[in-house]
Amino acid sequence: MKQIAILAPLALAATLAGCGEKAPEQASPTPSPTAAAPSSAAITDPAPMAFATCRSCHSTEPGRNGIGPTLHGIVGSKAGEVEGYAFSPALKGSGITWDRKTLDTWLQGPMKMVPGTKMVLPVADAQKRKAIIDYLETLK
Repeated sequence: MKQIAILAPLALAATLAGCGEKAPEQASPTPSPTAAAPSSAAITDPAPMAFATCRSCHSTEPGRNGIGPTLHGIVGSKAGEVEGYAFSPALKGSGITWDRKTLDTWLQGPMKMVPGTKMVLPVADAQKRKAIIDYLETLK
């Protein structure tokens, strides 16, 4: 059993290391003049590092829901009203309007604020919550 615990991460690392890489003998010494430049979104993503956890479930693109609803335009909206997302009855009936205060309380403990909600991950660090909320306010 110990061998599996050691070998599994090594196999995963080896697999990921090879993703998209050219073999050394195939690598070009200089970039091709026709190579596409990275997208500006990849270079200038304004999301704070604290938002990385949020991104695992939430999109910031309008109309693109994931495991959680899109967060585009969430500030100022009513809880449970993102089109196309199946909210829990608890959140839908909560009557919450998302502003700095309610978002801060929500991020401290979603299940404490609205028992029965689907979201379970709290953000304990006040600075991270502030950074996330500052970012959410830009998504209009």
